[in-house]
Amino acid sequence: MFRKMPFILAAVIGLITLLYPFIPLVIKEGLYAISLSIKEIIVLFLPFIIFGLLFKAAVTLANNATKIILMILVLLCCSNFISTFLSHYVGAWIYNFDLSLVSPQKIIELKPLWSWKAPTLVENYIPMLAGIILGILSSLLFPTQAQKIATKIDEYVHLVLQGIVYVIPFFVAGFVINLEYDGIVNIILKDYSIVFAIIALAQFSYILFVYFLLNNANGKEFIASIKNMFPAAVSGFSTMSSAASMPLTIIGTEKNLKNKDLAYSVIPTTVNIHLVGDCFAIPILAYAILKSFGMAEPTLLSYTIFALYFIIAKFSVAAVPGGGILVMLPILHTYLNFNAEMMSLITALYVLFDPVITCANVLGNGAFAKFIDYCNSKT
Repeated sequence: MFRKMPFILAAVIGLITLLYPFIPLVIKEGLYAISLSIKEIIVLFLPFIIFGLLFKAAVTLANNATKIILMILVLLCCSNFISTFLSHYVGAWIYNFDLSLVSPQKIIELKPLWSWKAPTLVENYIPMLAGIILGILSSLLFPTQAQKIATKIDEYVHLVLQGIVYVIPFFVAGFVINLEYDGIVNIILKDYSIVFAIIALAQFSYILFVYFLLNNANGKEFIASIKNMFPAAVSGFSTMSSAASMPLTIIGTEKNLKNKDLAYSVIPTTVNIHLVGDCFAIPILAYAILKSFGMAEPTLLSYTIFALYFIIAKFSVAAVPGGGILVMLPILHTYLNFNAEMMSLITALYVLFDPVITCANVLGNGAFAKFIDYCNSKT
């Protein structure tokens, strides 16, 4: 099923785009409601998935789990900082453009035929910490029993992941309908195409270059790695949620790693905080808006200070549609002198471009896991 997923998703998106004008409103609302319901189900199961994957990984990697977790934390901060710092040069280049951005018009939202909200049983950081701590402790205290428990939990987690994979086409279909209804694609292409094109080029050039290096500049392996991540990337684009796309990200990443278990520890740990797409999009948009409002270009020193606070703030980002920009507004206000109108504009632009940003985040998470795999194999 997973091997055919890229073709299935491409067919779903193409069919909806072609037939959209002829689909009755009630069916559009129904498909959107199905997508939202599936997303809530995924969110409901996320704590269990996160705990199970990290518990299994901690038990399996008991002897060097602490080393790997420390490695993930250090390299994650370095990765976020590098991508944010590189954005300075792209933003400085855009600053020299003759820009005059305006706030996009308010779009009409598609109302789902029904809606329900999954109860928040526990915050995701709790099963993340519990899985790591209990996995390490149980493997040290009773290793044989811990391995059996981890194997049984892993079986249930894989059943859940397999079930999610089968409903992904329905999951994506409703969000594609919503994007078409909102007219977001048309707004992006018409009013902000130049800036968005540069952001997308910067994001994906950087990510693809990293994949190319991690595959030892082997074209065949590089293409295979991207192909494995393609379903997750499409899911990220359609749903605008790295967390909701996590099951596909794990499956695709697992295929790209030598140590398969790392996919089950790195992805759940970094899904909300390693956001390469945000690290490029927000600073570049900030430079464009600064120029549009006639404000001075940040110096390298002031931008470096901004970048340091920016990566710290990443630890509080929720990987949900629009979540990446909300916690950054105080940082933009304090260190880049954004006023209320500028913050409103960058929020609107970010939300409009969120599908592409999330797609980049998902691909970046896969690349980061592959980098951890490479570093772990060298130690």
